[in-house]
Amino acid sequence: MRLFLIVLMSLLSFSVSSGQKSNKKISVSGVVVDANQKPVPNAIILIDNQKSNIVTDKKGVYKIKISPKAKLISVFTFRNGVSETEIGGRTVINFFMKTAATSAGTEVVNSQNEETVNVGYGTVKKKDATTQVGKIDGTNKKYASYSNIYDMIRGELPGVQVTGKNIVIQGTSSIMLSSDPLFIVDGMPVSSLDDITPVMVKSIEVLKGSAAAVYGSRGANGVILITLRGAP
Repeated sequence: MRLFLIVLMSLLSFSVSSGQKSNKKISVSGVVVDANQKPVPNAIILIDNQKSNIVTDKKGVYKIKISPKAKLISVFTFRNGVSETEIGGRTVINFFMKTAATSAGTEVVNSQNEETVNVGYGTVKKKDATTQVGKIDGTNKKYASYSNIYDMIRGELPGVQVTGKNIVIQGTSSIMLSSDPLFIVDGMPVSSLDDITPVMVKSIEVLKGSAAAVYGSRGANGVILITLRGAP
């Protein structure tokens, strides 16, 4: 009986030790460079589409401790956009951004006339905002036919579910009790869109995933960015 207890205690100790080891955070590091192979400083590191408090240093280097269960790592800057990759057990992950900055600070892209997306901290190329849901160009005259902004969003953005005044961005996994997305109007967060009519709208952009994660937990349900027309 005594021998049995000793063996049992040994097995329990091994099981607890293994469980602790499997939950131990791992360190991932790398460097972020632009299209000219120059370091990208102050790039935000995101893990599984959640913003971390880690940014790259002046040499473009980052180092972050993550859960062994983490699957996706992303990097974001307003000038270079969003780049993401699967972790896949790697501990060294480098990022090559597709844009570069001139000495004057303007953005240089590989092709001209690329559509950009406003993500609140600045703009990124639409193809880099891979988790964008959609965009409405309010300058199109057909949008004036909608009676309210909720009908406009329902009719023009298939990735967004609208029931009455309730808006849900499909494919978001919220950590919040509410399913409401974050509303940003002309750069300012608002709690309601009731006072906005379709004729006032210059553009609407809907973001989720990495593009929305730059807003932290507030962007967990996605983000709806609205730009209004300027005064005549």
